[in-house]
Amino acid sequence: MAELTHMIDSEVFLAFSTYATIVVLKMMLMSPMTGYFRITRKAFANQEDTSLASSTGDKKKLVRVDPDVERVRRCHQNDLENIIPFVVIGLLYTLTGPDLSTALLHFRVFVGSRLFHTVAYILPLPQPSRAVTFLIGLVTTSSMASRVLMTALYL
Repeated sequence: MAELTHMIDSEVFLAFSTYATIVVLKMMLMSPMTGYFRITRKAFANQEDTSLASSTGDKKKLVRVDPDVERVRRCHQNDLENIIPFVVIGLLYTLTGPDLSTALLHFRVFVGSRLFHTVAYILPLPQPSRAVTFLIGLVTTSSMASRVLMTALYL
């Protein structure tokens, strides 16, 4: 139990929890953003959702696919595919006892890449901006994963 308390008090774990919280909150904000785009574009997924629209016309026409809504949904999906692995691998990475400066570099680069990825996806910015930010986050998480695996192999 003392080891767990020591880990929670470590600067690396505190830094990880801060940056993990930032990206998880960013990911959570994508749901309200999707709702905002659905309402403003009058493009709903289900018939019962059309009651949110002020339109008095045929509500069945409001159940449709909108490219802007789909762009936000794909951005959210990409967050789910990248942030969840970062949180899991990042937590394991903190257990390997990395140097604080190295850990901060990993955490900050990942968070920055995800924030820029969202901007590049939603605006949209021309490629390869989105691809580059995705790859930066992927390489960062992979780097932490390799540290976890190398540490486990040398036990």
